[in-house]
Amino acid sequence: MSAAVETRKAPVFLTAAWRWLVMLNFEVDRRLLLPHVPRGTELDLWQGRALVSLVGFRFLDTRIRGCVVPGHRCFDEVNLRLYVRRETAEGCRRGVVFLKEVVPLWTVAWVARRVYQENYITLPVSHDLRIPGYVCDENRRKGGDGRTDAPEGTIGHAWYRWGRRGAELEIGVTVEGRPQPLIPGTEVEFITEHYWGYTRQRDESTLEYEVEHPPWNVWPALRAEFSGDPAPLYGSELAVALRQPPCSAFLADGSTVCVRRGVRLPPSARKTVTLSAAIQGEQE
Repeated sequence: MSAAVETRKAPVFLTAAWRWLVMLNFEVDRRLLLPHVPRGTELDLWQGRALVSLVGFRFLDTRIRGCVVPGHRCFDEVNLRLYVRRETAEGCRRGVVFLKEVVPLWTVAWVARRVYQENYITLPVSHDLRIPGYVCDENRRKGGDGRTDAPEGTIGHAWYRWGRRGAELEIGVTVEGRPQPLIPGTEVEFITEHYWGYTRQRDESTLEYEVEHPPWNVWPALRAEFSGDPAPLYGSELAVALRQPPCSAFLADGSTVCVRRGVRLPPSARKTVTLSAAIQGEQE
């Protein structure tokens, strides 16, 4: 990249490890997503289809500006996200917009709402991880990345559960063997390779932040499940799509991540894709 177009990176706000990401992906009518697309971005479609993903994962070794907050180092998160893109002088920035993020710690939700104005809420979240070749309980590890020997064909699973008793939701996948590198040009690569986050602010401006991590390895799901009623948490319209079988599902091993401080987009970038434009694109 030439010095003429290279921009200075924003300071680091958060570092952590995002591990054991269960990802269930659903096709949605793009018109349902347009009201959630921040100004300056447009929907990022996969082969003409608008997708949302339910993602459950472990947040480990969390540090805010290099500091560990006692009692907030490791926790679970489940989020529902859509995919957007923004054209810049440096090229296309592909990112995500979070429709809802659920964590069990109210202080985490408060900081995220305060700093990024993200759509965080606090509910109980738990996990059940039995992943072939890995020790997923960080308390049982003895250094390293938790890898162990596992016979070929070993079956495992990863589950995340969130919500209050009587109104719980649960996602999970069954997997086999070792994870594989991403295959270029696939739906799995499209979903995992988004390195920017976009958030609509209260004044209708857009906050953009960069997320840095290496490419992840993935297990395709032998079986994927989503149970519970999504309507109370995600709304009746999106619930229709979430009640359908996912168009794809997989488990990603994850990695360390670096989230940089958010930067507001300039007023010149504040443009929203309209409903008519979306319909026209669909007809094309």
